[in-house]
Formats: sequence, structure tokens, C-alpha cells
Amino acid sequence: MTLWTSADAAGATGGRATTGWAATGISIDTRTIRPGDLFVALKDARDGHDFVAQALDKGAAAALVSRVPEGVSGDAPLLIVPDVLPALEALGRAGRARTGARVLAITGSVGKTSTKDMAAAALSGQGRVHAAEASLNNHWGVPLTLARMPRDTDFAILELGMNHPGEIAPLSRMARPHVAMITTVAPAHMEAFGSLEGIAREKGAIVEGLAPAGHAILPEDLTVTPILRDAADAAAAIVVGFGRDGAARPLRSDVTADGTTQVRARILGETVDFTLASAGAHFVMNAVGVLAALSALGADVRQAAADLSRWQPYKGRGGVERVGGITILDDSYNANPASLAAGLDTLARLHGRKVAILGDMLELGADENRLHADIAGHPALQGVALVHACGPRMRHLMDALPETKRGIWTETAAELCARADALARDGDVVFVKGSKGSQVARVVDAIRESRQTRAPGQDTGNPDDPRPPAPKG
Repeated sequence: MTLWTSADAAGATGGRATTGWAATGISIDTRTIRPGDLFVALKDARDGHDFVAQALDKGAAAALVSRVPEGVSGDAPLLIVPDVLPALEALGRAGRARTGARVLAITGSVGKTSTKDMAAAALSGQGRVHAAEASLNNHWGVPLTLARMPRDTDFAILELGMNHPGEIAPLSRMARPHVAMITTVAPAHMEAFGSLEGIAREKGAIVEGLAPAGHAILPEDLTVTPILRDAADAAAAIVVGFGRDGAARPLRSDVTADGTTQVRARILGETVDFTLASAGAHFVMNAVGVLAALSALGADVRQAAADLSRWQPYKGRGGVERVGGITILDDSYNANPASLAAGLDTLARLHGRKVAILGDMLELGADENRLHADIAGHPALQGVALVHACGPRMRHLMDALPETKRGIWTETAAELCARADALARDGDVVFVKGSKGSQVARVVDAIRESRQTRAPGQDTGNPDDPRPPAPKG
């Protein structure tokens, strides 16, 4: 099905089409481009113009460019614009304007992507759903998602992210959501914002693009909730709170032996039951917020609750799996103090001897060493038998732990990978968490490989000693 014709795209961007063409999709990456895609030659680490010829060779319908690239014929199918990124933004705004979809935009310090995916799964039985792929939530990811939206979309689910002040509001105004949801506000990107209040003000800016009579779905239980409510009130939003005492709240959640959670919740006066494919209490709370958001979108809440069972967490985002005699809680995609605390709470809900493998949390600013050491005081760590860690910041946590809980510490994730056999023993529940830059996700892969290649019944751990050898030096 045609997504953009050359005439439509030229009209939206003010560009010049060198020839007539019709695109069925949009791509910014020649590694994943499909025949019929419009290739957008963005400039990032590399200049996308260098890959236009390759994109066309792979069957791209056309390329969005600011000049005719070297090695590309002047009569090749191109859409020539003064600047590619503003043109993509214009294409995104046009994509949003031409659809009658009900739009939900989600932001938050933790849980944006999983919450977006929950919403898409919960709506899957109620119409055509268009959701952002992976974590496309930045200044080019949001317009790309909007530009990819088919005309006949019923529900659109967008994810809005930020690294610096002033980034959320323009994305919200581009998306023009009917409902805006904030998952939580926590210390993340502190180097850019300086305080939790600064982060809250930036997250609260998601309401600036709300459609008239739009809804703001806000967490009730935060110290900065008043800042979020002030922003919503200034935008004349209809506020719905979710949390322990919110209009949307969990009534009961029970973790099963296979790591799923059975939930009963109260959503704006209606009691619903649903199942989540994770043991995380934070997932439960975000699912409650999602159901409130979908109610505000006009969806059937009971059907949405039933369809939440279709949601599966992405790799590294809190999924539970059994591998070679151990259970892995893989939450290794990214980390900040709030998401790490939530992960430890999830670990506490699982059965078995508990082992935590932690990598550095990055972008925490001047207090990063203290924030790492403070993890030692988290109540859930009392039930953790052993902590392994990698990275110079996590050394501060290891020093703050009781000696009986200190496992292996290494400077890098690669060094920890080399000792994968010593990190767990049969029957353990292993939790892995860290910022992407810490590369602790590699440790999960190393453990999987180690466990999958062991001889049946072989276990390198000493059953009489819960700890592997202490680190030297």
C-alpha cells in the first residue's frame, strides 16, 4: 500500500521531486531498507547522502536528500529539499495531520518503551495500531514514526524521550496527542538537568502539545507529582492519576512460578483482571497507567486488559527465562537508580537463591559515586545472596556492601564475561542491570552461552560456598 507519493511528499516538505515515485515505507538505514522505501539521508555519525546509491540499488523507491549525491544520476528518483531533518519533521507533521487516529504519547525516566509496547498490545484487538519501533523517541525518531503512519490508523502510540532541556515540548507539539502519559520521574541525565525538579519540568512539557480536552495520565506517588500536575493544569488537561491511591490503581498482584503476574486493578471505577509476562511490580503500575490512558483514548478497557497478555518485554527489558539450570531476569538494556531499584524489587518476588550482576549507571552527574553506593541500602538487597559488578562506579557499591555479599568485581564487562562460569550455580535467580554504556548485556549473553554449552548436571560453583573466589587487589 502506498504511504507517500512524490507529489504528496513534495507538497508536505516544499521539496522538488526529480521524477514521479510512490513509497510504501520510510527508512534511514540501508542495512534494513526494504524495496519500496523512501530513504531519508540524515546526517549523524555518517552522512546519509553517502548511502543513497546503495539504497537505490537495494530497491528504494526514492531518496530524500539536500543535494544530488556523488555517483547518483540527476534523473534518479529523489526528493530534493534544503535540509533533510526539517523536511523529515514536515513529513511527520503531514503524516499526523492526514490521519484520524487517536494518539497516545508516552514519556518518563523509566519504562517508556515497555509501556508503549504494552499499549500497542492492549489495543491490538480494537483497530489498526501504529506504534514507534524499538526506542524511536528523539528529534528524528518521532517525526520518522509519524511519517510512517498509514492514513487509516485507528490508534497511534508514540514514545517521547530527551537528554537535554527543551526537547520534549517540540516533539509533543509535532505529535499533538489526545492523551499524554508520564511513567515516572527519576534521576536520569542529571548532568544536563541538575535536579529531579528540572527533570520533572521537562517531562511535564509533554502536555504542551495536547489536543483540546486532552488527558494527562500522571503518576500519583512521586515527590514531584505537584510539578507534573501544575504543567497539566496550565495546559487545561484532564488529569487522571495512577498509583497506590490513584483513580487507576492495582488492587492485587501475584507472581506465578513461571515469572508472570496475575493482576486485579481498579481503572476509573471499573475492576479488571489481566496477566503480565513479567514479575516486575513497576510493570504492573505502568500497565495500570496504560489502561487509564486507553480508557481516555476511548478504547474498551476490559478488552484492553485481556489483550495485555499479548505483551512480551524486549530482550534486556525485564524478561524472565530459564537457561541451563538457572533463571535469568534480564533487565540489562539500561539503568538509572529508579529502574535499578525497581529491578531489585522484581528480583525479590522470584523464588531461588538470588544473584545480582550490575554494571555502571551513567549520566548521573556529580553525585554518581554516592548514588551507586546508596544501592547497598535498598531493602531488596537483604535477600540477595551475592552481588557481582563491573565498572569503576559500581566499585563504590561493592565497597558499601557487607563482605558476605561481595562477589566478583571487574573493571569492564568483558572481564566479567570471561568469568561467566563462576557467576551463578544451578537453581540461582540471576538479575542483570546496567547502563548501555557499561556493556553489561554482554554478560547475559556470556552466561547463556556458558550454560547452554555445559554438560548436563555440570556446575562450576562450589555448593558449600555461596561465593566465588574473592577479587584480587
